[in-house]
Amino acid sequence: MIQAVVFDWAGTMVDYGCFAPLNVFMEVFRKKDIAITIEEARAPMGLLKRDHIREILRMERVSALWEECYGQLPEESDVDVLYADFEPMMLAVVHEYAEPIPGALALVDRLRVEGIRIGSTTGYTAEMMAIVTVEAKKRGYEPDHLVTPNDVSAGRPYPWMMYENAAALNVYPMYNMIKVGDTVSDIQEGVNSGAWTVGVVKGGSELGMSEDEVNTCDIDMLKQRMEAVASKFSSEGAHYVIDAIGELDTLIPWINQRIQEGDRP
Repeated sequence: MIQAVVFDWAGTMVDYGCFAPLNVFMEVFRKKDIAITIEEARAPMGLLKRDHIREILRMERVSALWEECYGQLPEESDVDVLYADFEPMMLAVVHEYAEPIPGALALVDRLRVEGIRIGSTTGYTAEMMAIVTVEAKKRGYEPDHLVTPNDVSAGRPYPWMMYENAAALNVYPMYNMIKVGDTVSDIQEGVNSGAWTVGVVKGGSELGMSEDEVNTCDIDMLKQRMEAVASKFSSEGAHYVIDAIGELDTLIPWINQRIQEGDRP
């Protein structure tokens, strides 16, 4: 039976649309005269932020722009320089992006009534999360456990943060746990850990829309965009995809039934 759910933070439980890191990534590259697109900035979302910068620099268009501007392809030292700019900028604004996504708090309350423990993983550093957790707690969200990439040898897509949650929450085997997130790296983290893995579309980075944009978008256009995100999650191995975070607990009876029948993720 499902004993715990491990949630991602930005774009899954707080910061609708995952805009805090997006804006900072774009500004960091702009300062280096490299105009990255929103799609390029979002593509590696969910990774440890230094790894995120490295992945952007590896993109063919971005690396070509860098070579044109600086006369050579980007190197690891460039990752260091960009991250040195990124971290203080992120620390300065991250407190503004801790508002729980609609449905998240009520979902956690329902899960706890059922005796299900609440874990969490993130692509943010421990220093960033020291700010986010305080602000989220003020707004009513406090998971039972948090693991950051600083606590393990490597962040997503490796499963180590999931294993640390399992140990802290006393959950074993891993198929008694659900991982929920809004990015491809979230899906990979969950699948690699052996947990049931659920992608969430609305509020997430892959959809990349604010709450107002979602609410005012043409119905057919929104459906098309959401289906594209769901398809991407499924192709990465997600066992389920939900439209909104508040729908998660409707899956649990089905997953429990599958577990009882001997099915495994």
